Amino acid sequence: MGKGHVLAIDRSAKAIAQATACSTAELASGLLEFRCVAVEDFVLSKGERPYDLAFAVRVGALDGRHPKAGRIAFDRLRQALAKEGRLFIDDGNPVKEVSLGVA
Repeated sequence: MGKGHVLAIDRSAKAIAQATACSTAELASGLLEFRCVAVEDFVLSKGERPYDLAFAVRVGALDGRHPKAGRIAFDRLRQALAKEGRLFIDDGNPVKEVSLGVA
């Protein structure tokens, strides 16, 4: 088994509860974690390492439906991704990679 770590976030407590209920083995392994938080409010926890990859599915703040929240969300993702981190967004069209200019 790999040594990676997957963090899934969603603003919906119901979505997090459903995902948690279906992922007991993965959660127990320590490779998967869920947090109930909107992307525009997401910050790394103290001591948490930046992520190499972010993938968003139908996130209004990232697909242009909520531009004000999007500006904040993209800034939060810049802070949460490693220098070489990559962001992919699925907005219902083909998945696209978005450059964040992470420095």
